Amino acid sequence: MLQPGDDARDLIPVKAPGDDPRHAAGMAYLLLLLVHLLAAMAFAGTVLFEVLFLPGVRRRLPAAAGLRLEAAFAERARRIMPWVLLALYAAGLGLAWHHRGALARPLDSAFALLLVVKIALAASVFGHFLWAMVQQRRGRLDGPRSRRLHRSVLLHVLAIVVLAKAMFHL
Repeated sequence: MLQPGDDARDLIPVKAPGDDPRHAAGMAYLLLLLVHLLAAMAFAGTVLFEVLFLPGVRRRLPAAAGLRLEAAFAERARRIMPWVLLALYAAGLGLAWHHRGALARPLDSAFALLLVVKIALAASVFGHFLWAMVQQRRGRLDGPRSRRLHRSVLLHVLAIVVLAKAMFHL
């Protein structure tokens, strides 16, 4: 029984949230999820801008200015995108590890099946990125090839976004 002046908190054992291993795992998952989401937004936004907005803006500018704008954007993207992709894929691997049970049985649930398809599309996007780097180093990434590549990546990214949303609602 409590005596006057006793503090009830001293008598009731309370675990701090950090003491629970499930809390730590949940926080790690949340961190991975946020890094993955933010990197995906940066990557998808860049691809969307390159495919849908940049060509229209470039056509409205004098030819030299349009080419300089596109070159400056491409140079900036080449510097930043490898880091964005590193964060995106590293966090994606961590999230995949978290869902390894579902990935081991992809036909057991809609979630697992959509996750496998999403990962396959992400691997294809990474393949596109590697192909583009090789073609650029060989001097073969001309305008038409680059446009087709960007359109393909945009379609992949849009499918990934739809799958990511559908995974939790089907």
